[in-house]
Amino acid sequence: MARSIRSEVVDPNDVQISHVISRTTRACWLFGDDPISGKNYDYRKVWIEEYLKRFAAGFGIDLLSYVILSNHFHLMLRSRPDVVATWDDTEVARRWLLICPERKDAEGNPMTPSQSELDRIRQSPEKLAEIRVRLSNISWWMRLLNQQIAQRANKEDETTGHFFEQRFKAIPLVDEEAVLACSVYVDLNLIRACIAETVELSDHSSGQLRVEVVQAAQQAPHGDSKASADGATQAADPQARRGDAFLSPVNLHEGTAPAGPQPSKTNARCSDKGFLAMSEEEYLELLDWSARHLAPGKRGSTPEGHPPILERLGLSPTLWLSLVADFGSLFSTIAGRPERLDAQRTKQTGRRFYVPKQARDLFGQAA
Repeated sequence: MARSIRSEVVDPNDVQISHVISRTTRACWLFGDDPISGKNYDYRKVWIEEYLKRFAAGFGIDLLSYVILSNHFHLMLRSRPDVVATWDDTEVARRWLLICPERKDAEGNPMTPSQSELDRIRQSPEKLAEIRVRLSNISWWMRLLNQQIAQRANKEDETTGHFFEQRFKAIPLVDEEAVLACSVYVDLNLIRACIAETVELSDHSSGQLRVEVVQAAQQAPHGDSKASADGATQAADPQARRGDAFLSPVNLHEGTAPAGPQPSKTNARCSDKGFLAMSEEEYLELLDWSARHLAPGKRGSTPEGHPPILERLGLSPTLWLSLVADFGSLFSTIAGRPERLDAQRTKQTGRRFYVPKQARDLFGQAA
């Protein structure tokens, strides 16, 4: 089946969540122990996390979940043109120069933009308008991310050519079930691959970061601002922020959160808007529950019953575990319940999306 044109499913002018996957060329393990070269490139996973933090602080895009493996990585990204619309011209120029700096310090970090650098963007209406669109465009996030990783790795290896396998893959997530299942799928990737036994041991993943922060909050004295529930620290020292401050909060806080785009109160991420109708603790409990069922032979007893969130979504435990285990093969172009996908149309031609028979059968059995 021919791959879809990305503009048919991804529109930077819409608030949209996508599951993004990028693989190294020829599936070489260029982020881990590469059996071909005999070299270990685990440290490059740290590179990617550094770039993710910088991009989350600069782009008008929320980073919801991520995991980095030895030959590919998964991201869940939410484009936020509504947040970009709240930024003035100076903020747009500043953020772009944070992502694509004209000057760097001795360690390669972006230097504070000068007034002349800002003016070159602010005083050019066409350029300014173009950059506004780029800042909420997932394709530009991935283009620059992969470009910077590839250039750095090729320079280190003293080689040239493709580092990543063709283009990245982006799959829109159209409903709450797809968003939740995809996030769990991403955070459990290392467990599914038999690389880690638990979420807290899943290095270079959003799941591990969220566990560490929750554990730190439970151990911190009551009222410690560094472990505030919404992830937006009030501490003056930027280094005192939560370890997951660049990630989107989990909880949408439906009914209590303010209306509108909710631009972030910190410089670590685009917005303070969550993406799931559950608390961070509930999400981590669901991760652990799912991991125990997906990892045969794992020590510990399975909790009786099933998590309340599954009841609220109308998902049986069997359907849920199949969704998480087979998410990548069930949804190759767009993800969601089949009846909701049937109502969707491509952005350019207005055609219906193809829904694999396996996905229709799975949801049909659960009906």
